[in-house]
Amino acid sequence: MNPRVTVIGLGYVGLPTAALLASRGMAVQGVDSNPAVRATLAEGRIHITEADVEALLERALRAGLFTLHAQPPPADVFIIAVPTPLGEDHAPMLGHVLDATRALAPALRPGNLVLLESTSPIGTTARIAALLAELRPELTDLAIAYGPERVLPGRILTELVENDRVAGGLTPEATQRAQDFYRLFVRGEVVGTDAATAEMVKLAENAFRDVNIAFANELSLIADAQGLDVWRVIEIANRHPRVQILRPGPGVGGHCIAVDPWFLAHAAPDAARLIPAARAVDAAKRAAVLDAASAICAGGERLICLGLTFKADVDDLRESPALDIAAELARRHPGQVVLVEPHLRAAPPGLTAPLVSLEEALAGPGALLVLTDHAAFRRIPRAQRAGRRILDTRGIFRDEESP
Repeated sequence: MNPRVTVIGLGYVGLPTAALLASRGMAVQGVDSNPAVRATLAEGRIHITEADVEALLERALRAGLFTLHAQPPPADVFIIAVPTPLGEDHAPMLGHVLDATRALAPALRPGNLVLLESTSPIGTTARIAALLAELRPELTDLAIAYGPERVLPGRILTELVENDRVAGGLTPEATQRAQDFYRLFVRGEVVGTDAATAEMVKLAENAFRDVNIAFANELSLIADAQGLDVWRVIEIANRHPRVQILRPGPGVGGHCIAVDPWFLAHAAPDAARLIPAARAVDAAKRAAVLDAASAICAGGERLICLGLTFKADVDDLRESPALDIAAELARRHPGQVVLVEPHLRAAPPGLTAPLVSLEEALAGPGALLVLTDHAAFRRIPRAQRAGRRILDTRGIFRDEESP
């Protein structure tokens, strides 16, 4: 028999997970503290951009397999999928996770499985267990485990199913329970381990990517200083059979890669040297892009910022370097900057430059600053780029990039 599942947090991970589980015949109870989110979902609409999730949601609502709640109702499995942002001095903030734990405690029953999926510092799963033991001391047979996602925005439903998964319990029995649950919908291998190892695995994966992107961005800074084409340098270097340098950009974004490395560095500050260095390179690359673009505006030229989201073809603004750079340019050069972001209907709060369509932006003069490599930007005809200064942080117009 399929378990009844309560998913707490209906954001970029929780909502696709809930929709997927309901599509597999599980009764899913979605919990979100935001009444606007619940109202939107109740109408069969989603508040994120993610392929096929809305269709799954509509079918689940019609079938009665997905219900919405302000507080967690009883279930067999509880999934915590709430944000874990950074606070001052890059310290992890676990308030949302602990609040979710307190909220689900009254709904727990003997033998329930509690899965933390939020990216979290090492030891967070054990901290949840300690809090539940304090709140519900009579429940001595809870299975508590950590099961982080490994998904790419824009492909979440596919990757939730196809990618390998790690399941780390606080006990061997909890690990097995978590593995059994994930195998209900994951085609990839579900690797069992302990909770702390699983927590570090998730952080290590994203820190690895951050460090490697930082290397690519540092190469781009060096190449710029030497008057060289970093894209050509990387292209040739990657012909080596044991070299695969990543692509540079204006910095890394998203809730994972821009945030998770700090969780590791904060856990052992005396041992963490490479991770803070990679974060410093990220800041330096953002500053270099900002200065180069600002120099164009200082010459009196109109600047068209292409892209605000942190990666191509999504609407996700979390930790976006593109958004930060565009916002600062608009502040420094009022009246000279226009923004183009085809995946947003309105400019984010606080931006002082207008958000216009790509067609409207290209109808007038202005330099192009490529901050996000959306497919729509790749399709800009050569004729509409001709004669413009181009600062291309994503390498989509390499043939026409100018300093």
